[in-house]
Amino acid sequence: MHKTVKLILILFSLVGAILWFMLPERDMPASEAVQSTPMSLMFLVTYILLAIAVVVSIFYTLKKLFSSPDNLKKALYGVGALLLIVAISYGLASGTDIDLGKMADKGIITTEGTVRTIGMGINVFSILVIIAVGSMVLPSVKKMFSK
Repeated sequence: MHKTVKLILILFSLVGAILWFMLPERDMPASEAVQSTPMSLMFLVTYILLAIAVVVSIFYTLKKLFSSPDNLKKALYGVGALLLIVAISYGLASGTDIDLGKMADKGIITTEGTVRTIGMGINVFSILVIIAVGSMVLPSVKKMFSK
């Protein structure tokens, strides 16, 4: 398996190197350069490698997750906590933070639901940042005062 992966990576590297030298010259307009075949093939190689990376990482994550009941239990607690944070954030968000008429005058058609969803996202981000900073700072403070 390891040798097969190495051979596939070498193959993609060679294809990428060949396509690199086939890319359009600098003086070609960007609109034409983007439509060139080597550029399209470079994007295709990138998408293939990205898809392989995503599939492999998801596979090994799920394999490790379902390998023991403790791992699954911890993951379910994490998902439950995240859903709780999302629910709290949605409850805290209001859709009346901005004037929808002014947004419509600027050509941005939006609804109260959209504004509330954006507010929820900002609240989720803020809560998660507070939790992350707290989980880094609290053990340090606790360690500092325990000595």
